Amino acid sequence: MKQLKKRLQQGATLHGCWLNLGSAVTAEIVGLSGFDWVLIDLEHGAGSEKDVYHQLQALEHTPAAAIVRIESAQRQRIHRILDMGAEGIMCPRITNTAEAAAVASGLHYPPDGTRGVAKMVRATGFGQHFQTYYQQAKENIVGIVQIETIEVLAHLDEIAALDGVDVLFIGPADLTMALGIFGQFDHPLFIDAVKVTVDAANKAGKATGILFFNPDEYTRYSSMGIRMIACGADATFVADAARNMAHTLQTLRSSGKTGRS
Repeated sequence: MKQLKKRLQQGATLHGCWLNLGSAVTAEIVGLSGFDWVLIDLEHGAGSEKDVYHQLQALEHTPAAAIVRIESAQRQRIHRILDMGAEGIMCPRITNTAEAAAVASGLHYPPDGTRGVAKMVRATGFGQHFQTYYQQAKENIVGIVQIETIEVLAHLDEIAALDGVDVLFIGPADLTMALGIFGQFDHPLFIDAVKVTVDAANKAGKATGILFFNPDEYTRYSSMGIRMIACGADATFVADAARNMAHTLQTLRSSGKTGRS
């Protein structure tokens, strides 16, 4: 484990990005690039659970902690990914305290939760250090619930207070869609939702997170107290670089700089 949860508890601001190509190669490249954490996206990403396994292997020797966003709060979905060696779980579209509590419970072994026990899994070195993993799992595994619905805004204090919920992570696209102001990140309704989320997290001693794609937005969100900051994704990094290179070559061709004498 790479001490992601401990660093959040100590008040650090941590930078990450999304991995949505399902590629172990891009996971390794991004993991070596300087991010504190990366998120493998099973909700919207191109990969499957099999791809997650290989991505986690590729990230093992990088400085980046590996978080996986699962598709639902089913206990089996949670402990399967944790058994693969993920350091944290993100669950999307939470609407109430009961759903958040189910996520938190699924992260941890009894008596603290409902996670199933398996020794011969990657997280425990295939049984070589199960006891150490078992003893340290609760202090290492990061639980993240996404704030993306109107309903959840009425339960923020209760959710933030749950043992096992470490981060309230705002999903700007889904939240603005739910608020009827899709993509309007300067709209008062969205700004107010961000503020109440940060307030609830701070009162409970937890962290708030957010994803954006324009680094110019960094100061606005960090000044509001958001400390788990994600910007960009492997797919956008590849797409942006490819478009930029194609545009550069087209410009050179148009200017007559083809290399011909």
